[in-house]
Amino acid sequence: MSENKNMVVAGAGLVGSLLSIYLARKGHNVQIFEKRPDARKTQLYAGRSINLALSDRGIQALRQVGVVDRVLEQAIPMYGRAIHNADGTETYQPYGKEGQAIYSVSRGGLNNLLVDLAEGYENIQLNFEHACSNAEPLKNRISFTTPSGDDLQVNADVIFATDGAGSVVRKAMEEQGLLESQTKWIEHGYKELSIQANQDGGFRMEKNALHIWPRKDFMLIALPNPDGSFTLTLFLRNEGEVSFAALNSDEKVLEFFNREFADAVPLMDDLLLDWHQNPSSPLGIVYTYPWVSGNTILLGDASHAIVPFYGQGMNSGFEDCYVLGQMMEEISDWTELLDAVQESRKPDADAIAELAMRNFVEMRDLTGDPSFLLQKKIEARFANKHPDKWLPLYSRVTFSHQRYHEALAKGKEQDAIMAEVMAMPNIANHWDSEKVEAKILSLLNNS
Repeated sequence: MSENKNMVVAGAGLVGSLLSIYLARKGHNVQIFEKRPDARKTQLYAGRSINLALSDRGIQALRQVGVVDRVLEQAIPMYGRAIHNADGTETYQPYGKEGQAIYSVSRGGLNNLLVDLAEGYENIQLNFEHACSNAEPLKNRISFTTPSGDDLQVNADVIFATDGAGSVVRKAMEEQGLLESQTKWIEHGYKELSIQANQDGGFRMEKNALHIWPRKDFMLIALPNPDGSFTLTLFLRNEGEVSFAALNSDEKVLEFFNREFADAVPLMDDLLLDWHQNPSSPLGIVYTYPWVSGNTILLGDASHAIVPFYGQGMNSGFEDCYVLGQMMEEISDWTELLDAVQESRKPDADAIAELAMRNFVEMRDLTGDPSFLLQKKIEARFANKHPDKWLPLYSRVTFSHQRYHEALAKGKEQDAIMAEVMAMPNIANHWDSEKVEAKILSLLNNS
């Protein structure tokens, strides 16, 4: 794009900081406004790491700005799921082909790295402790409350709202009748817990795996941190017989964990401390349309926040940046460009929201189910023999750049095929036979 513009990015989180770099690299002048203090100075992320799963889509976006190697140096590869069954046994499910991994990364560490990188550009100006107070897309104007309490109005050629699931910009646009928005809350919430490292800094469980304790209606997961600890997350109903509301005493908490996660409890030295210090938080999905009004666009969680069960929230937000970057090469008119980004990303945002909820059911209900595990073995065997004909849904989402809505549609087709395969008589005893392979080939040819 030939003409340099004055840009405002509202929100210096993961998506906003990466987006600003994409814009600056194209020569645009970027002002970033963030309501929080500078985390690099305030130790906002100090202590236990709150980690995320970085996969191929996010890696592709980071590679475009030359930072991916620095990120992966601090990341821990997770090659599969370590399933902790209720009977105390443990099984392992690889995520993809040999060597394929998703990466446990520190949210704070990654965010600080991207802010550092943004600060190195002369055409990026960082403004912390500036809380967005209003947006007027039809006037190309956005307002912030400064650290001194004053109101600052900023006009810009283009405004990017990356101010998260509770986006002030989105709410202002909704109040002005410029979009419709719905947050769909699910019945489950989450609470973060921990497993500390050994005294020598070593890991007390398998380092290179995402650990899951699936218990049908609820689950516990653990991701590794570079310091040898694990960040655990309990996903549980907010209300009901087995819920956060029901666990209203130390005795009930300990009884619940000893009953459901007996192998984890001896490793959780700070269980009750974490339980009381870390609040349970809600989980919801944000549906918004349109994302664009005038030359203002919502991106990342501001337009399509999702539940975390596919590990794609950050990755899909980073992919927003990547798609915008690609389209900046092709489209010179910003009104046309923003509309094109919206029309491209909206179907994918809706698809990954559906995929995330589907994966919640898989993780909590199915990962310990023998029939499900057998189906995955059949799929993996067929995919290895016929990589041109079959790619499992998880690999499509996590290890490819196929658009989310296309991956979802193909996944549903493959589910229908596997339902017929799993209904074959005595499938458990001849799952690796030529007959099963021929059945899949026949169903594929007829689909």
